[in-house]
Amino acid sequence: MSNESFAERILADARAAASDDGRLPLPDMADWDIFPFEGEFRVKQIDEIALPEPARHGELGSDDCQSCQRDDEDFLWTSEHWRLKATEPAGLPATVLLLPRAHHDLTDLPDERARELGRLMLRIERAILSLGGIGRVHINRWGDGGAHLHWWFMARPAGMLQLMGSFSSAWLDVLPPRPQAEWDNTMQRIAQAMSSGD
Repeated sequence: MSNESFAERILADARAAASDDGRLPLPDMADWDIFPFEGEFRVKQIDEIALPEPARHGELGSDDCQSCQRDDEDFLWTSEHWRLKATEPAGLPATVLLLPRAHHDLTDLPDERARELGRLMLRIERAILSLGGIGRVHINRWGDGGAHLHWWFMARPAGMLQLMGSFSSAWLDVLPPRPQAEWDNTMQRIAQAMSSGD
């Protein structure tokens, strides 16, 4: 194994596999039924490695964290250690975020909170499924934008098989957002389902 970083090796391999204009071929997933786009596409050229990476929101701690600064009134449901937040209206029936009350990322989440996480994820999924007409609840974690741990819960409508799998997050932004009144009602129903389990 060389002294090159993972990023350096991946970048070198990508450049070696690229066409003359520096682009990789489209992946097989572009032919999948659930791929949300069609027509002429091309893969972007790979950017140079950017180190050090830019700081995420909240990287400097709770004083720098937008999530920590929010009042409980901004959340659908709260407990002593967790808060559940609605997103803005989106193209899927429901999208909510679960965050620990204290400023943690997954790498420093205390064992006590980690033990609560599985039961809480199941509780949120059940609350979303209680809406009816939900085929699946996708749970995702991305942490490149914010240092405060947040889990995404995205509801796929039953019967919309094109929205299955990892592309549900792309469809979330492609589909027209649900009307505000419908969204507010859905979020209220999720909050009630969560509260009934307290």
